[in-house]
Formats: sequence, C-alpha cells, structure tokens
Amino acid sequence: MTVLGEQMHALVERLYPLCRSITGDGVRATLDIVGEYVPLQVHEVPTGTQVLDWTVPQEWNIRDAYIADTTGRRVVDFAKSSLHVLGYSVPVAATMPLAELRAHLHTLPDHPTWVPYRTSYYTPEWGFCLAQDTLDALPEGDYEVRIDSTLADGHLTYAEHVIPGQVPEEVIVSCHVCHPSLANDNLAGIAVATFLARALAQETPYYTYRFVYAPGTIGAITWLARNAERIDQVKHGLVLACAGDRGQLTYKRSRRGDAEIDRVLRHVLTASERPHHIAEFTPYGYDERQYCSPGFDLGVGSLSRTPYAGYPEYHTSADNPDFVSPEAMADTLAVCREAFSVLDRNRRYINLSPYGEPQLGRRGLYDALGGRSDTKQAQMAMLWVLNLSDGEHSLLDVAERSGLPFDTVAVAAGALGAAGLIKA
Repeated sequence: MTVLGEQMHALVERLYPLCRSITGDGVRATLDIVGEYVPLQVHEVPTGTQVLDWTVPQEWNIRDAYIADTTGRRVVDFAKSSLHVLGYSVPVAATMPLAELRAHLHTLPDHPTWVPYRTSYYTPEWGFCLAQDTLDALPEGDYEVRIDSTLADGHLTYAEHVIPGQVPEEVIVSCHVCHPSLANDNLAGIAVATFLARALAQETPYYTYRFVYAPGTIGAITWLARNAERIDQVKHGLVLACAGDRGQLTYKRSRRGDAEIDRVLRHVLTASERPHHIAEFTPYGYDERQYCSPGFDLGVGSLSRTPYAGYPEYHTSADNPDFVSPEAMADTLAVCREAFSVLDRNRRYINLSPYGEPQLGRRGLYDALGGRSDTKQAQMAMLWVLNLSDGEHSLLDVAERSGLPFDTVAVAAGALGAAGLIKA
C-alpha cells in the first residue's frame, strides 16, 4: 500500500459522509475540503441562468429526514446515511399507512441488505431509499414521514484549479462532485484528480492543466456554456470516474476516436502491460459526453477502472470506503501521470541534416550511450527519430512505429536536439 494511496483513501473517507447533490451546501462542503489540498476558484451560478439548452435549477438543501413508527423509533434515518433520501426530494411532513408509503420507497430486492441511490432532479417528488430487509420487517400501520428540505432559488457551485504551463493551451481534467455517499462513484475520482493536481504543481508542465470539479451533466454543461468563447484553448482532456475499485483499468475513447489523448492512453496502458480495456465512445456515461457533444467535439476521453454500472455495488450503499482500494487509486494516479508525461513531451521535429544519416559518433552521441543498459534501444531510437523527424510525425508516432518505449524515444530526441540535429 503506497503512502499516496493511503492519503487518497483518507480523503475518500473524509468526504464520504457528506450529502452531495447537483447543487447545495454539500457540494460547497466538499469543495471546502478539496480546497485544503489544492487552491480552488469556486464559481456560483444563479438559479435560472441559461446554460446551453439547460437552465440552472433551484438549489436543494436538506437538514433531516426520517420514517418513524408509532413509538417514535426511526426505522429509516437520513442521519445514518445520505442515501436514505431520494435526491432532490421536496419537503414533506405527514403520517400515512405503510400501504400508501410504499409508493415512495425504493429498494434492491436482489441485494436485500443494500440501500440504492436514487434521484429526482427535475421532477418534483419525494421518497426514501432503504434495504429490502428493512422494508420486509416493517409491520402494517401508520408511519410518520418527515423530509426537512428546501428547494429555493440559489446557485449551482463548481470549482477550478489551474496549473500554468509553458503554453496557454489546456488539458482539462474533470470529475463530478454531485454524488452523495458513494466512494467509487465518484469520491475516488475526486481524490485521484486532487492528488494528480498536487503532483503536477511540483513540475513545470508544458500544457496548462485545468481541473474542473463540477456536478455531473448540469455542471459540465454550465462550465462549457461559461467557457464557450475560449473552448478552442482546450487541446486535450480526461474525465476521471470510478477510479478506485479493484477492477482493471478502462479507457473510453473520445468521440473523435483518434484524438491525441486516445493514442496516449492506449500507448501507456499497452506499454505498461497492465490489464486494461479500451472502450469505444458512446454518448452515454459521464461528462465526456458533454465535452464530446458534436458542437464542441473536444479530444476528451474517460479513465476509470470498472466502468459505470459495471459492478453490482454501483449506485448502492455497498459502494463504501471498503469497496475502494488505496492500491487501485495509486495505480490510477500513476497511469494519469504517465499519460500526461507522454502528452507533455509529444512533439514533432524537423531533421536539420536530412540528406543521408548524420555522423553521430563524431558528435559524441554514441559515446554518451555507452554506459546505458539499453544502449541498443537508445541507438535505434536516435535513428528512428532522425528518420521520422519530417514535421509530420510526433514522438508518439516514432514510439508506436518503432515499438520502442516513449521515454527512450524522448531521451533520444533531447540528445539530438542538443546536438543541433533536429528542432521542434
């Protein structure tokens, strides 16, 4: 278990009890905690604001909710888990028989000890989520039903963290912050994004990296609406979700299918020999579908472990901190760092001595490789870089065509550039 993995898991545990939704104080509390790890610029967008084809909804907040029997005992209690209330439930205070209450109860009969996660964002409704075993144990009779919530004009909240690069062109890293007590979906994604930002802040990246912490769907749409005029600044992007379960890594391509981020993730995952799966783009899933909508068509893919809805614990109380692994989150973080290292160094070069093979020995380039354990690979990398440095091929092209590791190719390009044989 790595130290970083333990630290990310601790962040998941800290965020887990908070009740989050697409708006409200739970999102703000979440961003306050993340802001202790990386500085955030928090944005508040008022209810009623038009964002593309959508409108920012009313803000939802909840203080308490329960179902109590005739003795006053709470048989379902929001204080024990934020999953117990249907997300965005309107307020209710009533007494009703179980037969009437059943229409507002949600369970998972196939997993009778688990509590489901359900929402009703855009249709006024109220309800409770509970274990099937709990429901089965309830006797007929009257129950007190109380949801102390508010739906009122307020704000949608999202945040950004920007790491300036050598160039203004951006890589966006996006994660959703709207789900309540669900560890893999998406507290693990928040944790990996946050520790990735901390790592990049210790470097001098080539690209500018913009981390977006926003509610799912409406948050990403709001961010796109507010950044539409500068969207051509975004050259690459990655959505992080379900980043902590013990399944193999899954990369979902962008809508383009051949965006540079798609090629980089495929190369990194293949070269690392990690078990993985490359999935084709579909217009369903997480916020990659917003960034990849045809009007924007950004080069944004999605990295997860087991994909959404691909594990039984998805959107249930079984997606708890025990379900996510420090080792898995550390592995996801490592892949992100490897991928962005490739992306940052992937350049096209021009061979300044293209007529015949330049004499490398008299420039000391072969001698410089003498102590390396991979001398043969390093020599071949120089030859490949020289041959494909025609302004059309990138270093990733060289690595893929030659079958050589990207790092070896990048080091070769650096040596050739220092010798005045190629230029970017």
